Amino acid sequence: MTHAPPPGTPKARIPGPQQPPPPYPRIRAGLWRRCLGGGLALWALTAWVTHETRDSTLLPTLILLGSFLVPVVFVLWAYERHGRDLGVSAILGCFLAGGTLGVLGAAPTESHLLRPSLGTFLGVGLIEEAAKLATLVFVLRSQPGIRGTRAGLVLGAAVGFGFAALESAGYAFNAAASTAGVSLRALLETEILRGVLAPFGHGLWTAITGAALLSRRRLSGRFRVTAPIAGTCLGVCLLHTLWDSTHGLAIWGAARLTGAGLDQPLFTQPYLARPNGMQEHLFTLFSVGGLALVALAGVGWVRSLTRRDLS
Repeated sequence: MTHAPPPGTPKARIPGPQQPPPPYPRIRAGLWRRCLGGGLALWALTAWVTHETRDSTLLPTLILLGSFLVPVVFVLWAYERHGRDLGVSAILGCFLAGGTLGVLGAAPTESHLLRPSLGTFLGVGLIEEAAKLATLVFVLRSQPGIRGTRAGLVLGAAVGFGFAALESAGYAFNAAASTAGVSLRALLETEILRGVLAPFGHGLWTAITGAALLSRRRLSGRFRVTAPIAGTCLGVCLLHTLWDSTHGLAIWGAARLTGAGLDQPLFTQPYLARPNGMQEHLFTLFSVGGLALVALAGVGWVRSLTRRDLS
């Protein structure tokens, strides 16, 4: 005869099937906001301490914080908004590979394009966009299940922002190094400018080409090169070329409208010699306006792809 357990005795649990652990760690919502706020505070604190102490050992920290902050924030935002089912490993792999493999792949060929010209800017755009797209293919070669427009937008942006982060670090280093010593002001100005422009450059362009590539990926995982993909790559290269040539075109436009002659061919003159007030205003209008138009074109393109994917 069995006796009932006294009241209050916890019941024995019957072993059952265990739930498998999640394949990747989850990131809490809103992390990109905390990363942006905390990163800006750390960057400003590092800049202030570097200025006060003149300690050159802080320069690598300052360069890395300023160069990686905005790209990392936008990758986190893209992951939270559209890429949670892709997994952290895929996005992190695209970001890191986009920075290292993309820059390494573009550098050897770009070193031969040293003379500024419209053809040079077009060549740089083709080389860099091809290097980033090849990096995306390399990272996803063993993950055949990842395909679709949305996945291409998120992972393409991760590759592009990884490329932009390391490229910005190189520009910041070059701005800081001079024959007269370390220029902290030039370093900070370069990081602020590139941080503001970062969302409208490499990350945006590679998101577009990544969407075109992965939206037409075969079920087997094989990548295809079709006419729409080639057309998208050429369109993105055109945006890249216009972005890089805006400075030279602004100088040319200001000089032409004010009747000033150019001492050197187009794109080889870094600035207007002894500009007057009208030339300065026109140059600012053309340079800022040109970048804004290229940025709006890229943002509009991405928005159209997003709406098409959700419809």
